[in-house]
Amino acid sequence: MDGTGGVGGAATAARGTSATSDFEYELPPGRIARYPVPRRADSRLLVLSRSTGAIRHRRFRDLPGLMDARDLLVVNDTQVFPARLRGRKPTGAAGEVLLLRPVPGDADSVWEALVRPGRKLKPGRLLYVAPELSVRILEVCADGRRIVRLEGGLGARDALERFGEMPLPPYLGREEEPSDRVRYQTVYARHEGSVAAPTAGLHFTDDLLGEIAARGVSRCEVTLHVGTATFRPVEVRDPADHTMEAERYTVPERAAREYRRCRERGGRVWAVGTTVVRTLESVAAGRDRIEAGRGATDLFIAPPFDFRAVDCLVTNFHLPRSTLLMLVAAFAGTGAVLRAYREAVAAGYRFYSYGDAMAVVP
Repeated sequence: MDGTGGVGGAATAARGTSATSDFEYELPPGRIARYPVPRRADSRLLVLSRSTGAIRHRRFRDLPGLMDARDLLVVNDTQVFPARLRGRKPTGAAGEVLLLRPVPGDADSVWEALVRPGRKLKPGRLLYVAPELSVRILEVCADGRRIVRLEGGLGARDALERFGEMPLPPYLGREEEPSDRVRYQTVYARHEGSVAAPTAGLHFTDDLLGEIAARGVSRCEVTLHVGTATFRPVEVRDPADHTMEAERYTVPERAAREYRRCRERGGRVWAVGTTVVRTLESVAAGRDRIEAGRGATDLFIAPPFDFRAVDCLVTNFHLPRSTLLMLVAAFAGTGAVLRAYREAVAAGYRFYSYGDAMAVVP
């Protein structure tokens, strides 16, 4: 398979079945996790049953006990890169560039990017990051993005390693710290290309993965490079009018093989994160098979949705009105998910990227 997986965003949400305002909940600001817990697997884990709505409270290290030897754990092995560059315009005013992806054929020196302040960074303008690195604005795209070129003699990888910052979410309310280079990355990250972490995977440790494997649970990796589509808010009244930008994925042959074997032995497929759900549902060929290959998916999952590839979901607690919350609601039921969120708030769970986790089980 090579191309756009799934279907367009507007076609995946049935018109009139829900409104964006249905995906609201109250969250005290102090419940936003600004830092991760000292040990990844010590995060709390809310376990929600899809069939009964029952809720249990556990720790993430208890996850292996929810799994069966016939099951398959699917993770997203994308790697976040230090995509944020801060600098000064010739006037001395501050500016910022968030690199999204290199433009093919330009030796990684030309990139699609988001810039701030947008109205000031027009074609031809320069942002001085360091004596060895400047960013030149080449073009303004129709959607407001920029095409930029890295200048100064450094290769893109060296430039980003020396001067780039991890693109932490703005709701953390702080600058990057040295520990974020490790903690805003999964332990199994392998393929660089994301501007946000697949945060459900941040709770896993090598020891926990070893414990899961020791129970006989299989594991495979897919790659979906997280771009702006994942965290772009839904701003329209009807979710059916929201358009999801395509994000690049790779499903290796091994993943397709492990998926088929899991189905043959009657096991359940555990998706670690909404990015894995979108990838698997984009390449599902019925319930028993997924297609290996590379492509891009603009699949937007909101209630109602017929899930074919995923049985269990590990996820974090997401922002109101977000595509991620809508996906979880489609999987477990909007009412059940919002009740679980209210209970999590009352029980003192930590929310968002560095926060606690939820496991949705049958």
